[in-house]
Amino acid sequence: MTRQLFTLIMAIVILLVFSVGAMQSCTRIDAGHEGILVKLYGTGKGVQDVSLVTGRVWFNPLTEEVYQFPNFIQTRDYEPFTVNAKDGSVFTVDPTISFYVVPGKSPHIFKKYRKPIDEIAQTTLLNYVKDAFRIQLNQYSTEEIISKRQQFETEVQSTLDKALQTDGFKLEQMTSGLVYPEEIVRAVNLKNRAVQQAMQVENELKVAEAQARKKIVEAEAEARANELRQRTLTPLLIQQQFIEKWDGKTPLYGNSPTFFKNVQ
Repeated sequence: MTRQLFTLIMAIVILLVFSVGAMQSCTRIDAGHEGILVKLYGTGKGVQDVSLVTGRVWFNPLTEEVYQFPNFIQTRDYEPFTVNAKDGSVFTVDPTISFYVVPGKSPHIFKKYRKPIDEIAQTTLLNYVKDAFRIQLNQYSTEEIISKRQQFETEVQSTLDKALQTDGFKLEQMTSGLVYPEEIVRAVNLKNRAVQQAMQVENELKVAEAQARKKIVEAEAEARANELRQRTLTPLLIQQQFIEKWDGKTPLYGNSPTFFKNVQ
C-alpha cells in the first residue's frame, strides 16, 4: 500500500468519524418541549442554569447529554384514595389534574428529581395532590363539606397550585371526584325520599281541598238556583205553565184551570 493511498484512507476514516460525531452532537428540540443540557463529567457537572430553546442544539456527546421536557398541558387521572374529615367521616377522592411545566423551569425540575415528567407525575405530584386534600378536608366537618363543597374544592385547588409552583409546575385544572360516605348518601336519599313523599301528600291535599271547594260552590249555586226558582213560582205562573202544557183533553173547571170541580 502506497503512502498516498494510506493517507487517503485515513482521511476518509477521519471524515467518517467526524461526520458521525457531528450527527451525534446535534439534536433538535421538539415543539412543545424544552431542552436541558446535562454535564456528565468535570467540575461543572450538573444542569446549566439556562434553559435551551426549541430548535437545533449542539453539544459534546462525550461529556454532555440533552434531555427534553414537555411544557404542554398534561392530564393525570389518579387512582381513588380515602381522606378523613374533621369529624372522622371517610371520604373517597378520585382526582384528575391538568398541569404544565412553567417555561424555563425544566432545569430546576430535572436537577431536583433527575427523573422524567411521567415518573414525577406519578410520584411527587400525586403526593402533592393527596396532601392538598388531607390538609383541607381535615378543616371541614361532614356537614360543612356537603354545604360548602364548592368552597372546599376551591381551597384544595389553591393549596395544590401553590405546592406545584414551588417545583416549577402550574396547575391548569382539577376535579376532585369527591364521593360522600355511604351512610351520608343513605341519609341524603332518605331525606330526599321523605321530602318527595311530603310534597306528594301536600299536592294530594291541595287536590282534595280544591275538589271539596268545588263541590261546596256547586252545592251553594244549586241552592241559590232552587231558592230563586221557588221565589218565582207564583200561583199565577203555575197556572200559566199548566195551560202551556195542557193536552186539551183533561177537563178544566172555573176561570182557572183545575183538575177537580169545586163542589162548594
